[in-house]
Amino acid sequence: MAFILPVLSLAPFSGTWDRDRAAHLLRRTTFGASLDQINEFASLSVDQCVDRLTADTTLPDPPVNTNYDADPDVPIGQTWVDKGISQGVNGYRRRSLNNWSIELMTKNNLHLREKMTLFWHNHFVVADNGDPRVLYFYINKIRSMALGNFREMTNVITIDNAMLEYLNGRDNTRQAPNENYARELLELFTLGKGNSVGNGDYTTYTETDIKEIARVLTGWVDTRATLPIRAEFRPNRHDTGTKTLSHRFNNAVIQNANENEYKNLIDLIFTREEVATFICKKLYAWFVNLNVTDEVKQTVIAPMADLLRQNNYNVKPVLMALLKSQHFYDGCNEGSLVKNPIDFIMGPINLFSIPVTEDVSIKDRVLGGLYGLSVTQQMAYYQSPSVAGWQAFYQAPLYDKLWLNSFSLPSRKVYTDAIANTGLPYGTYRLQIDPVSVVEKCSDPTSPIKLIEELRILFAPQYYAPNQINVLEEILLGTDNATQWAAKWNNYVADPTNATKKQAVTIKLRPLFTYMMRMPSFQLS
Repeated sequence: MAFILPVLSLAPFSGTWDRDRAAHLLRRTTFGASLDQINEFASLSVDQCVDRLTADTTLPDPPVNTNYDADPDVPIGQTWVDKGISQGVNGYRRRSLNNWSIELMTKNNLHLREKMTLFWHNHFVVADNGDPRVLYFYINKIRSMALGNFREMTNVITIDNAMLEYLNGRDNTRQAPNENYARELLELFTLGKGNSVGNGDYTTYTETDIKEIARVLTGWVDTRATLPIRAEFRPNRHDTGTKTLSHRFNNAVIQNANENEYKNLIDLIFTREEVATFICKKLYAWFVNLNVTDEVKQTVIAPMADLLRQNNYNVKPVLMALLKSQHFYDGCNEGSLVKNPIDFIMGPINLFSIPVTEDVSIKDRVLGGLYGLSVTQQMAYYQSPSVAGWQAFYQAPLYDKLWLNSFSLPSRKVYTDAIANTGLPYGTYRLQIDPVSVVEKCSDPTSPIKLIEELRILFAPQYYAPNQINVLEEILLGTDNATQWAAKWNNYVADPTNATKKQAVTIKLRPLFTYMMRMPSFQLS
């Protein structure tokens, strides 16, 4: 068989659109899609699929007080995000925020927004914040702009309350400039650090720029004592002097502009071509492949960056071009990423359409349990380990392989084994796959080989080898033969309300689902 070189460009997809390519698109852009959803996308064109994933959509309602009756400001059923703080309420509100964030990823929602919200959360990192209201407004800003304008998002986040606290912007005054946000604004959020070419001089900025930009950003405070929560500019804290940047910015001068000065700064930063290249490289690594070669930089990322600049830093056209490109669907990029913990945890819920109970108190326990799993597997919302984000997205040379370690792998196995078999218990309720309801969606469940090959698309990004299919067939059949399996399935189909007949096929399918989720390929996206 001839080796086919990957297409290294943003040229539009021109191959055969099928279930595998639809599944690849959904695997990378959502938190899991069911067999019905994959089949639906396979019946459309690539353009129709990407258009649907990026269509305008309304924001979710804010989290509410579901069952905590000791909050004097927030009756059950109402939101707490715009209310004051009373003693003892922050704990339940933080659980409410965590659960709300998890639930948004368990909706079988065929839209790119939640994946992009997580991307931006890992880009404009905030953590260590004790006020759930502040975290809600931060994440909702990111969500509302997830497919919007990168420059405007940078403006908004620069004076966001959570960021003012996390990177000490609220402590940055003319008397005592604090350089934390100034440094990360350049190094992690817009330009990248570049290579060192001298003492305090990098190819993208200098230490002088950090000091001068810190002066530009003085004067902002994080206001929560009175509602609404907001950032306020205090002129008496602002450095009104002229700021002069280095040769990296052509010795640009920034004059005092009080509360608008930070916007002038960001406009200046965004005149640098490196900004578009920097963010497009991160988008490529998030959606396509963490192995960003020099050739990829030149042939894929450079055109993405050009497109971003041409569209005035609006991200959506760039993402659409990437997701519609031949390169995105090249075989070298299928299964090239290790699933991050949030993908791994949310995936089965959506792949197998596991319903989350509507009983309020049990639902809170289920969502809290899923959030707890993300903590155990080292990728919890609002708990990034550093301002650089989760290490697996930037730490060479292992990158996403860091997700698989002696601590996280056992947790992954325990999770998938539980949901495939006895279920994760929450009181009398169990979060559990119903394998029969999944297999009912297949075209020919009576044929073990055809069934395994069709189910594979939910469990693995690439085809199983013949010996793997043989092993899976043996697991499904057990002591039966193919004819006996077909008879059991047909008996169930003829009388689906008969619990005994359903149990006869369920006990055959559970070991199959368990093993397929234990295979290395289930770890890949």
